[in-house]
Amino acid sequence: MEALENNKVPIWKKYALTVFEAAEYFNIGEKKLREIIRSNPRADYLLWNGNKALLKRELFEKEINQINVI
Repeated sequence: MEALENNKVPIWKKYALTVFEAAEYFNIGEKKLREIIRSNPRADYLLWNGNKALLKRELFEKEINQINVI
């Protein structure tokens, strides 16, 4: 089991983050992230896997760098 944990990709190297990972990485609450996703379902920073939204880390980072209030 420990070998699997050593092969994990660090969160800062991942291309796409789950809502939980994005909440940890960006220090934004999961509820707020889900609101953002719900209000912008076709945003470039979203990647859909079925009905599960993933946030493209670098694109979302650029998006939130342009705003002052979430």
